[in-house]
Amino acid sequence: MKRIYWSLSLLLLSFSGFAQSKDETAIREVMANQAAAWNRGNIDDFMKGYWKNDSLLFIGSSGVTHGYTTTLNNYKKNYNSSDKMGQLFFTLLEFKKLSGDHYLVIGKWFLKRKAGDVGGIYSLVFRKFNGHWLIIADHTS
Repeated sequence: MKRIYWSLSLLLLSFSGFAQSKDETAIREVMANQAAAWNRGNIDDFMKGYWKNDSLLFIGSSGVTHGYTTTLNNYKKNYNSSDKMGQLFFTLLEFKKLSGDHYLVIGKWFLKRKAGDVGGIYSLVFRKFNGHWLIIADHTS
C-alpha cells in the first residue's frame, strides 16, 4: 500500500510541475519566435508576441506608450533598416507566475548590429488568452 501511495504522489507531482513547465515552454516559444522574426527583419511578425489591443503598455527610454498600433509604429520608425535592427538575442533570467494566466518574465536583450551594439534589461508581463500567451506590458531599458 505504501508503495502505491508513493507512486501516486510522484505521479501527481510530475503533473503539477508539468503544467507550469508547459506555460514557461510556451512563453519561451513566443520569445524565440519574436527573435527569429526580428532577425529576419520582420517587425510585423515580431509584434505577434504582443497583445493586439489599445491597452498594451510599453515603457522604454522615450517614456510610456499605450496601444499596439503605436508600439508597432514606434518599432518601425526606430528600426527602419537592417543596420539598425541587427540580430536580437534574449537571455531569460526569471519566470514568476503571478496567477493562473499571468507571468512576469525578466531578462536581458542584446542587439548585435552595424549601427552599434546595444542592450539592456526587460520585464514582460504575459497573459494567456484562449490558450495563447501574449505580452500585455513591456518595460525595456
